[in-house]
Amino acid sequence: MLKTRPIPHTIARTLLAFVLLQPYAFSQQKEMPGPEAEKSRQDTVYAVGEVVVTAARRASSVFEVPLAISVLERREMSYLRGGGIDEALRGIPGVLAQSRAGSQDVKLTIRGFGARAAGERSNAGTSRGVRVLLDGIPETEPDGRTSFDLIDLSSAGRVEIIRSNASALWGNAAGGVVNIMSYSDFASPFASLQTIAGSYGYGKLLVQAGAPVGAGKWFLSLGHTSSNGWREHTRSERTLFSTGLESTLGERTRLGIYLAAAASAFRIPGPLTSSQFSQNPRQAQSDTLAYNPTFVQRDERRVNRLGRVGITLSHDFDPSNNLSLTAFAAPKYLQRSERNTFRDFTRYHIGGSALFKNSTRISPAVRNVLQLGVDQSLQDGAILFYSLLNGQRGSLETDKREGAFTFGAFIVDEIMAADRLSIVLGARYDKVTYTYESFYEEDPSTPLLNDRKSFSRVTPKIGLTYRFSGAHSLYANLGGGLEVPAGNETNPPSTFGADTIYALNPLLDASRSTTLELGTKQILPLSGNGLLQTLTYDIALYWIQVRNDFIPYRGGRFYFTAGETRRMGIEGGASARFAAGVSLLGALTLSHNAYEDYRVDSIHYGKPGRSVNLAGNEVAGTPDLFYDLRLRWAPGIFGGFFAQLSLQGVGRHFADDENRFSVPPYTVWNGLVGFDSIHLYRNRLLARVSIAVHNIGNRIYAASGWVNPDLNALGEPIYLEPGLPRTVVASVTLSWDF
Repeated sequence: MLKTRPIPHTIARTLLAFVLLQPYAFSQQKEMPGPEAEKSRQDTVYAVGEVVVTAARRASSVFEVPLAISVLERREMSYLRGGGIDEALRGIPGVLAQSRAGSQDVKLTIRGFGARAAGERSNAGTSRGVRVLLDGIPETEPDGRTSFDLIDLSSAGRVEIIRSNASALWGNAAGGVVNIMSYSDFASPFASLQTIAGSYGYGKLLVQAGAPVGAGKWFLSLGHTSSNGWREHTRSERTLFSTGLESTLGERTRLGIYLAAAASAFRIPGPLTSSQFSQNPRQAQSDTLAYNPTFVQRDERRVNRLGRVGITLSHDFDPSNNLSLTAFAAPKYLQRSERNTFRDFTRYHIGGSALFKNSTRISPAVRNVLQLGVDQSLQDGAILFYSLLNGQRGSLETDKREGAFTFGAFIVDEIMAADRLSIVLGARYDKVTYTYESFYEEDPSTPLLNDRKSFSRVTPKIGLTYRFSGAHSLYANLGGGLEVPAGNETNPPSTFGADTIYALNPLLDASRSTTLELGTKQILPLSGNGLLQTLTYDIALYWIQVRNDFIPYRGGRFYFTAGETRRMGIEGGASARFAAGVSLLGALTLSHNAYEDYRVDSIHYGKPGRSVNLAGNEVAGTPDLFYDLRLRWAPGIFGGFFAQLSLQGVGRHFADDENRFSVPPYTVWNGLVGFDSIHLYRNRLLARVSIAVHNIGNRIYAASGWVNPDLNALGEPIYLEPGLPRTVVASVTLSWDF
């Protein structure tokens, strides 16, 4: 009989250490001088000084918000290869970002949310369960999917990552939030040109410019990236343009206008069996099953052309009352060669929000902040399926319409006493509605399937923060989460022809979660003359119960739900700055993730008349351990020379619910050297150069694995996606300050 496994001893010991170390941390706390705090923020990934963040839907000190939040500043992202977001986010505790083929196709997981986004059916190039924002405007679609076509962190100005469940603020699919902001923090006009060249035909050209315009700032970014890919059938290419204007209209009104457009294409090699992975990890999938020709034969690929315009407007009626409005529209034309069909998607994604904030001083020592907000979004459009002839469009087989509409309304009230104790109470109502219409079927005897289904929930939130000082706080929160199945996940399984009877899977319901979290954040300045000068840390403990957790079957072809899943863990990030320009940065995540209530019946278990109880098994696709450790030396000599050595590791985890197949653990070493600022002409023309080596030891490892994969004719699972081998990337940036 399968039984629930106890919490690993490592986690138990870490929890005990967390409790015992708090009195020492409190007793050592000192006020952080302003200049020293600013210097610390520049040197660390975990910028938890008096940093103001906006991902929690209002400008607040990171020490005030009762959520786990990490901040990436521009300096930390300026040396990125720029292929995908995994390079920057791998140093954030609780966040697992895995590149599936070296391009923008990244699997993004925060505390287990998003772990199922690995498989065949429309999962390439998208994430689930994690909300992504660009300049505060949702990039995540109404059904919870996010593509990364418009995202390039190497050109961003700042990134805020909420690692806590934020559904009470952002609604569906907000198991974590990644808010990417354009670079507008400049005082004078500038222009820069960055060129990057690397292994396997990788190349990138990035142009950025910005200038003050009246009472505002204008900025622009234009980049082109291409790669031959290191595996067979992994060539990728992307052109990304973005521009924006942020300005003040009078003393009380602020306006933001943001435009972006992208054209991208990437090919997909598919996963490998364990034997294929060992023999030749560079090959594309070569198993020829009757229902699954090779990825090369059907030229499996994604070709996307899309744009987006967003407008934000904020007005202060008086010092106490503010109204913020947001509107956006994103047309998309997407093409897929997938599972023996050629697919055209024509979609439009539109939406907006209104947020009212009232700040009231109840007494000299007590302040109250009330927020009321409404969000709406709609994505709709036509989907045409064609037969696949040599990887190209054949005859029309299906003409569909798929629409998703979301409505959310929330209220959040925060009471602060003496600028130390903060209590947050909130709740949000969300409703997500899918509409499905079929206009054409190749077989006249097949009925047209039309359907409509809604998911709704009220999500509560309670938070408590105590600030020991301006640079040290302890927080706790209890809240709920909501996630509905993404559009392709609502498709009925083909078992016994269910997909010819239903348009939407009648067995799927919304996934509901409850999160309990306890954490602390601190900057601890030490003696200026000692070896250790500044210590920054961020520690969080969490317990998450998920009901109706979505489970992919057959590599993501269809989905059912597990009755109850439990996740618990501890995550921490720390940065220590020593004398002589030496810094040590680390991120560690330890967790235990298990199915508590999960029974699969005979239809999908494959054994008629029987069922299997998987309670107690580890959750597929979610490692219990991953970490990132970086040693950096920046002595401040000519040109701002620096060198960095980093170690990245991910523990073994299972790829299937029965815990038969596992993704092996790995550790890889990475190196980076360069000059941060070489002055070439009158302190106006600056150069920045760097050389990075990923996977120094050229280790063969699996970067990602498909959940509940297919088996080949020999009974071997087809699930391993090999990680990048040793790659060398050189970057040169020239910037001119006018």
